[in-house]
Amino acid sequence: MANERQRTITPAPTTIPPPEREPRHEFATTRPPDAVQRYSTGERLTHWAVALAYVVLFLSGLAMFHPFFYWISFLFGTPTFMRILHPFIGVAFSVLFFAYAARLWRENLLDPADRRWLRNMFAYINGREEARVEGKYNAGQKAMYWSMIVMVLGLLVTGLLVWRPYITPLIPLLGRRIAVMIHVIFAFIMFVGIGIHIYAALWTRGSMRAMTQGWVSRRWARYHHPGWYERITRKEPIR
Repeated sequence: MANERQRTITPAPTTIPPPEREPRHEFATTRPPDAVQRYSTGERLTHWAVALAYVVLFLSGLAMFHPFFYWISFLFGTPTFMRILHPFIGVAFSVLFFAYAARLWRENLLDPADRRWLRNMFAYINGREEARVEGKYNAGQKAMYWSMIVMVLGLLVTGLLVWRPYITPLIPLLGRRIAVMIHVIFAFIMFVGIGIHIYAALWTRGSMRAMTQGWVSRRWARYHHPGWYERITRKEPIR
């Protein structure tokens, strides 16, 4: 009887269960009436424009990196055209990225909750919700944001230093070699970071739909970003 009485008064767990009922099809067009807007149309268009520019830069850069990948240059018509296109796309990529990042810096400032998130990162990843996310982005996403700023800036500067035929003649040979080496290192780090970013987006069900259609379910927002969810729902009219 004592055990039964103890079980009766045990409070229910307060941890929010994971959104297991999220639609499996990330590109489903049915939007529930109580959906939460996560990204605007402008944010999504800019994000995908940056992603497309990155793919072009990655493929063309890989073709110039090693003769084994030289065959990729023919995807651009001719190797000469690819070499001309690469730096122009690089400048466009940088402009788009920094225009996009300039709108997000406030949401990516680190706070005490981010340190707790980092300490419990693996528990969070495993779905145990050990760390509360207060903002629109968690600490991992914020780290990705700031590292991308450093990488894009580094790639832009080093890329300009080896841009033929406009700037390269003004740079000493040693400076060009150092710039190329740093450019390759930054490109590799960015490749790894974007790979992790893509994996996390695919792994977290509902994230791809947020960036393709702009919305997430309230259950998703309350589970993954409870602080952000509470902030935006306070601004909404009571249903």
